[in-house]
Amino acid sequence: MQLEQLFERLKFDYLPDQLEAVCEQAAKRKLDYPDFLAQALETEWAGRNRKGIDSRMQQAKFPAVKTLEAFEFDFQPSIDRQVVRNLAGLAFVERAENVIFLGPPGVGKTHLAVALGVKAIEAGHRVEFQTLDQLMGRLKKAREENRLDRTLKQLTYPKLLIVDEIGYLPLTRDEASLFFRLINRRYERAAMILTSNKSFADWGEVFGEQVIATAILDRLLHHATTINIKGESYRLKEKRRAGLLKTNPPAGAEDPETGSTEHNPKEEDTDAA
Repeated sequence: MQLEQLFERLKFDYLPDQLEAVCEQAAKRKLDYPDFLAQALETEWAGRNRKGIDSRMQQAKFPAVKTLEAFEFDFQPSIDRQVVRNLAGLAFVERAENVIFLGPPGVGKTHLAVALGVKAIEAGHRVEFQTLDQLMGRLKKAREENRLDRTLKQLTYPKLLIVDEIGYLPLTRDEASLFFRLINRRYERAAMILTSNKSFADWGEVFGEQVIATAILDRLLHHATTINIKGESYRLKEKRRAGLLKTNPPAGAEDPETGSTEHNPKEEDTDAA
Protein backbone atom coordinates (compact mmCIF):
# COMPACT_ATOMS: atom_id res chain seq x y z
CA MET A 1 0.00 0.00 0.00
CA GLN A 2 1.35 3.42 -0.99
CA LEU A 3 2.25 5.98 1.66
CA GLU A 4 -0.34 8.43 0.30
CA GLN A 5 -3.06 5.79 0.68
CA LEU A 6 -2.03 5.13 4.27
CA PHE A 7 -2.18 8.85 5.08
CA GLU A 8 -5.65 9.02 3.55
CA ARG A 9 -6.97 5.96 5.38
CA LEU A 10 -5.49 7.07 8.67
CA LYS A 11 -6.91 10.57 8.06
CA PHE A 12 -3.51 12.20 8.51
CA ASP A 13 -3.99 15.86 7.58
CA TYR A 14 -0.76 17.42 8.86
CA LEU A 15 2.10 14.94 8.55
CA PRO A 16 1.99 14.63 4.71
CA ASP A 17 2.86 18.31 4.21
CA GLN A 18 5.69 18.15 6.75
CA LEU A 19 7.02 14.67 6.04
CA GLU A 20 10.07 15.87 4.12
CA ALA A 21 11.10 18.19 6.95
CA VAL A 22 10.53 15.43 9.52
CA CYS A 23 12.74 13.07 7.52
CA GLU A 24 15.49 15.69 7.20
CA GLN A 25 15.45 16.31 10.96
CA ALA A 26 15.52 12.58 11.64
CA ALA A 27 18.57 12.18 9.39
CA LYS A 28 20.41 15.10 11.02
CA ARG A 29 19.68 13.79 14.50
CA LYS A 30 20.36 10.18 13.44
CA LEU A 31 17.12 8.97 14.96
CA ASP A 32 16.40 5.25 15.11
CA TYR A 33 13.13 3.89 13.71
CA PRO A 34 11.04 4.16 16.93
CA ASP A 35 12.19 7.74 17.53
CA PHE A 36 11.51 8.69 13.92
CA LEU A 37 8.01 7.20 14.16
CA ALA A 38 7.40 9.08 17.40
CA GLN A 39 8.54 12.34 15.76
CA ALA A 40 6.25 11.77 12.78
CA LEU A 41 3.22 10.95 14.91
CA GLU A 42 3.94 13.93 17.18
CA THR A 43 3.87 16.19 14.12
CA GLU A 44 0.40 14.90 13.19
CA TRP A 45 -0.85 15.18 16.78
CA ALA A 46 0.44 18.76 17.11
CA GLY A 47 -1.51 19.81 14.02
CA ARG A 48 -4.69 18.18 15.24
CA ASN A 49 -4.27 19.66 18.70
CA ARG A 50 -3.79 23.16 17.27
CA LYS A 51 -6.91 22.75 15.16
CA GLY A 52 -8.88 21.65 18.24
CA ILE A 53 -7.65 24.63 20.24
CA ASP A 54 -8.55 27.04 17.45
CA SER A 55 -12.03 25.53 17.18
CA ARG A 56 -12.66 25.71 20.95
CA MET A 57 -11.38 29.29 21.03
CA GLN A 58 -13.95 30.27 18.42
CA GLN A 59 -16.71 28.48 20.30
CA ALA A 60 -15.78 30.22 23.56
CA LYS A 61 -16.61 33.67 22.12
CA PHE A 62 -14.11 35.57 24.25
CA PRO A 63 -14.31 39.37 23.82
CA ALA A 64 -10.51 39.28 23.42
CA VAL A 65 -7.83 36.68 24.04
CA LYS A 66 -5.97 37.29 27.29
CA THR A 67 -3.19 35.31 28.97
CA LEU A 68 -1.89 35.01 32.50
CA GLU A 69 1.60 35.79 31.23
CA ALA A 70 0.38 39.22 30.09
CA PHE A 71 -1.30 40.09 33.38
CA GLU A 72 0.47 42.81 35.39
CA PHE A 73 0.51 41.28 38.85
CA ASP A 74 2.88 43.98 40.09
CA PHE A 75 0.15 46.54 39.43
CA GLN A 76 -2.37 44.53 41.49
CA PRO A 77 -0.47 43.47 44.64
CA SER A 78 -3.71 42.51 46.39
CA ILE A 79 -3.82 39.36 44.23
CA ASP A 80 -2.06 36.29 45.60
CA ARG A 81 -0.07 35.04 42.61
CA GLN A 82 0.20 31.55 44.05
CA VAL A 83 -3.59 31.24 44.23
CA VAL A 84 -3.86 32.19 40.55
CA ARG A 85 -1.05 29.76 39.63
CA ASN A 86 -2.91 27.00 41.44
CA LEU A 87 -6.09 27.87 39.56
CA ALA A 88 -4.15 27.71 36.28
CA GLY A 89 -3.52 24.05 37.08
CA LEU A 90 -7.28 23.62 36.40
CA ALA A 91 -7.99 21.33 39.34
CA PHE A 92 -11.08 23.48 40.01
CA VAL A 93 -12.37 22.59 36.53
CA GLU A 94 -11.87 18.88 37.13
CA ARG A 95 -13.63 19.14 40.50
CA ALA A 96 -16.52 21.23 39.09
CA GLU A 97 -15.74 24.12 41.45
CA ASN A 98 -16.18 27.87 40.97
CA VAL A 99 -13.93 30.93 40.88
CA ILE A 100 -15.30 34.38 41.65
CA PHE A 101 -13.41 37.60 40.95
CA LEU A 102 -14.64 40.66 42.84
CA GLY A 103 -13.47 44.24 42.47
CA PRO A 104 -14.19 47.67 41.00
CA PRO A 105 -14.18 48.28 37.24
CA GLY A 106 -10.94 47.95 35.32
CA VAL A 107 -8.84 45.97 37.80
CA GLY A 108 -8.39 42.91 35.60
CA LYS A 109 -11.26 40.62 36.58
CA THR A 110 -12.24 39.80 33.00
CA HIS A 111 -8.59 39.44 31.97
CA LEU A 112 -7.99 36.78 34.62
CA ALA A 113 -11.27 35.02 33.86
CA VAL A 114 -10.50 34.81 30.15
CA ALA A 115 -6.88 33.79 30.79
CA LEU A 116 -8.04 30.83 32.91
CA GLY A 117 -10.54 30.02 30.17
CA VAL A 118 -7.71 29.94 27.62
CA LYS A 119 -5.76 27.56 29.88
CA ALA A 120 -8.82 25.29 30.05
CA ILE A 121 -9.16 25.32 26.26
CA GLU A 122 -5.48 24.45 25.81
CA ALA A 123 -6.05 21.51 28.18
CA GLY A 124 -8.83 20.23 25.92
CA HIS A 125 -11.90 21.54 27.75
CA ARG A 126 -14.89 23.23 26.17
CA VAL A 127 -15.37 26.79 27.47
CA GLU A 128 -18.10 29.38 26.96
CA PHE A 129 -17.96 33.09 27.79
CA GLN A 130 -21.08 35.23 28.35
CA THR A 131 -21.75 38.55 30.00
CA LEU A 132 -24.66 38.36 32.41
CA ASP A 133 -26.66 40.61 30.09
CA GLN A 134 -26.03 38.29 27.11
CA LEU A 135 -26.89 35.26 29.20
CA MET A 136 -30.17 36.74 30.39
CA GLY A 137 -31.13 37.67 26.84
CA ARG A 138 -30.45 34.12 25.71
CA LEU A 139 -32.46 32.54 28.52
CA LYS A 140 -35.42 34.88 28.15
CA LYS A 141 -35.57 34.31 24.40
CA ALA A 142 -35.41 30.55 24.94
CA ARG A 143 -38.31 30.69 27.38
CA GLU A 144 -40.41 32.76 24.98
CA GLU A 145 -39.77 30.14 22.29
CA ASN A 146 -40.59 27.22 24.64
CA ARG A 147 -37.06 25.81 24.56
CA LEU A 148 -35.75 26.91 27.97
CA ASP A 149 -35.02 23.38 29.19
CA ARG A 150 -33.02 22.63 26.06
CA THR A 151 -31.04 25.86 26.42
CA LEU A 152 -30.31 25.20 30.09
CA LYS A 153 -29.12 21.74 29.12
CA GLN A 154 -26.87 23.22 26.44
CA LEU A 155 -25.38 25.57 29.03
CA THR A 156 -24.38 22.61 31.19
CA TYR A 157 -22.23 21.10 28.41
CA PRO A 158 -19.21 23.46 28.62
CA LYS A 159 -16.72 22.18 31.16
CA LEU A 160 -16.19 25.82 32.15
CA LEU A 161 -18.78 28.61 31.88
CA ILE A 162 -17.59 32.20 32.40
CA VAL A 163 -20.22 34.77 33.38
CA ASP A 164 -18.87 38.32 33.27
CA GLU A 165 -20.16 41.66 34.61
CA ILE A 166 -22.49 40.54 37.38
CA GLY A 167 -23.77 43.65 39.13
CA TYR A 168 -23.41 46.22 36.39
CA LEU A 169 -27.14 46.02 35.62
CA PRO A 170 -29.78 44.91 38.15
CA LEU A 171 -31.97 41.92 37.33
CA THR A 172 -35.69 41.56 37.76
CA ARG A 173 -36.90 38.82 40.08
CA ASP A 174 -37.92 36.82 37.02
CA GLU A 175 -34.43 37.13 35.48
CA ALA A 176 -32.84 36.20 38.80
CA SER A 177 -34.96 33.05 38.89
CA LEU A 178 -33.68 32.07 35.44
CA PHE A 179 -30.10 32.61 36.58
CA PHE A 180 -30.73 30.49 39.66
CA ARG A 181 -32.01 27.65 37.47
CA LEU A 182 -28.76 27.76 35.50
CA ILE A 183 -26.64 27.78 38.66
CA ASN A 184 -28.65 24.88 40.01
CA ARG A 185 -28.15 22.88 36.79
CA ARG A 186 -24.37 23.30 36.88
CA TYR A 187 -24.01 22.91 40.66
CA GLU A 188 -21.41 20.20 41.38
CA ARG A 189 -21.55 19.17 37.70
CA ALA A 190 -19.39 21.75 35.92
CA ALA A 191 -17.16 24.68 36.84
CA MET A 192 -17.91 28.38 36.55
CA ILE A 193 -15.95 31.63 36.71
CA LEU A 194 -17.88 34.75 37.62
CA THR A 195 -16.79 38.39 37.81
CA SER A 196 -18.60 41.13 39.71
CA ASN A 197 -18.08 44.73 40.74
CA LYS A 198 -20.35 44.16 43.74
CA SER A 199 -19.55 42.60 47.09
CA PHE A 200 -21.61 39.58 48.07
CA ALA A 201 -23.55 41.73 50.55
CA ASP A 202 -24.88 43.72 47.59
CA TRP A 203 -26.03 40.74 45.54
CA GLY A 204 -29.53 41.02 47.00
CA GLU A 205 -29.89 44.31 45.13
CA VAL A 206 -28.34 42.84 41.97
CA PHE A 207 -30.78 39.93 41.85
CA GLY A 208 -33.81 41.87 43.01
CA GLU A 209 -34.43 39.80 46.11
CA GLN A 210 -32.28 38.66 49.01
CA VAL A 211 -33.83 35.17 49.12
CA ILE A 212 -32.83 34.37 45.53
CA ALA A 213 -29.41 35.97 45.99
CA THR A 214 -28.83 33.80 49.08
CA ALA A 215 -29.82 30.66 47.20
CA ILE A 216 -27.49 31.55 44.33
CA LEU A 217 -24.57 32.31 46.67
CA ASP A 218 -25.23 29.14 48.67
CA ARG A 219 -24.55 27.02 45.60
CA LEU A 220 -21.79 29.16 44.10
CA LEU A 221 -19.74 29.43 47.28
CA HIS A 222 -20.11 25.83 48.43
CA HIS A 223 -17.06 24.90 46.33
CA ALA A 224 -15.42 28.16 45.34
CA THR A 225 -12.31 30.30 45.37
CA THR A 226 -12.98 34.03 45.78
CA ILE A 227 -10.37 36.58 44.70
CA ASN A 228 -11.05 40.13 45.84
CA ILE A 229 -9.06 42.70 43.83
CA LYS A 230 -8.66 46.05 45.55
CA GLY A 231 -6.30 47.77 43.13
CA GLU A 232 -6.59 50.70 40.76
CA SER A 233 -8.22 50.56 37.32
CA TYR A 234 -5.83 49.80 34.45
CA ARG A 235 -7.71 52.31 32.34
CA LEU A 236 -7.17 55.05 34.91
CA LYS A 237 -3.51 54.06 35.12
CA GLU A 238 -3.07 54.60 31.37
CA LYS A 239 -4.82 57.96 31.55
CA ARG A 240 -2.61 58.96 34.46
CA ARG A 241 0.47 57.98 32.45
CA ALA A 242 -0.80 60.18 29.63
CA GLY A 243 -1.21 63.07 32.05
CA LEU A 244 -5.01 63.11 31.78
CA LEU A 245 -5.40 62.27 35.47
CA LYS A 246 -3.09 63.47 38.22
CA THR A 247 -4.49 61.99 41.42
CA ASN A 248 -6.15 58.80 42.50
CA PRO A 249 -9.95 59.08 42.56
CA PRO A 250 -11.40 58.99 46.09
CA ALA A 251 -13.38 55.97 47.26
CA GLY A 252 -16.92 56.20 45.97
CA ALA A 253 -15.92 58.35 42.98
CA GLU A 254 -17.34 57.60 39.56
CA ASP A 255 -15.10 55.78 37.08
CA PRO A 256 -14.95 58.19 34.12
CA GLU A 257 -14.33 55.29 31.75
CA THR A 258 -17.36 53.20 32.73
CA GLY A 259 -19.60 55.52 34.70
CA SER A 260 -19.54 52.99 37.56
CA THR A 261 -18.83 53.79 41.18
CA GLU A 262 -15.66 52.51 42.78
CA HIS A 263 -16.04 50.52 46.01
CA ASN A 264 -14.31 51.18 49.28
CA PRO A 265 -11.66 48.41 49.53
CA LYS A 266 -12.31 48.02 53.26
CA GLU A 267 -15.96 47.34 52.60
CA GLU A 268 -15.06 44.87 49.83
CA ASP A 269 -12.67 43.06 52.15
CA THR A 270 -15.36 42.67 54.82
CA ASP A 271 -18.24 41.72 52.56
CA ALA A 272 -16.43 39.48 50.10
CA ALA A 273 -14.33 37.42 52.48
